[in-house]
Amino acid sequence: MSFKPLTLHTIGHSNHAEEWFIDLLRAHGITVLVDTRSSPYSKFAPQFNQEAIRAAAREAGIEYLFLGKELGGRPQGLKYYDREGHVLYGKVAESGLFTSGVARVMDLAGSERVALACSEENPCLCHRRLLITRVLTEKGVEVLHIRGDGRVESERELLEREEAEKAPGGALQQSLFDFEEAPAWRSLQSVLPRKPPSSSSEP
Repeated sequence: MSFKPLTLHTIGHSNHAEEWFIDLLRAHGITVLVDTRSSPYSKFAPQFNQEAIRAAAREAGIEYLFLGKELGGRPQGLKYYDREGHVLYGKVAESGLFTSGVARVMDLAGSERVALACSEENPCLCHRRLLITRVLTEKGVEVLHIRGDGRVESERELLEREEAEKAPGGALQQSLFDFEEAPAWRSLQSVLPRKPPSSSSEP
């Protein structure tokens, strides 16, 4: 008897209409929507404020679960940020809070069709892929990304595409004289309103 790995979906609401977002969830049979936004509110897309999207999901028969505290991209505590305000994903992944969130969604995925939601449409630019999906994949979970146009891209496909771009002749091929270290596992952008203060114990 072959073992079937757990499967999880991800999705980003962007500035879509609420109805379109719900239709995407329905089209892919999603039964539980897990909100991974640290702050479940949006100035540019108020239709996805927590109260609104929870109500819309429930009306569609989809359970809404907020795990922004556990799985959000802007964790509490300066220890999770570097001097430039980037989130240090390695430290987040080792935290008890994040670990408990991952365990919870994996447990849900055993009996439900789960989608991890954030605001960014492109998973390659969002912590739901850069952080959460990376950890899930390492645990053997198959992750599928629902795009705004209804397409589904598997994490495996995205990784293969990235590897192809790094190959000789690929768009991201490094020159023979490029000896820079691999980029740190951190958020693509600084997400703190100001740089964290220096510690007096640091040189």
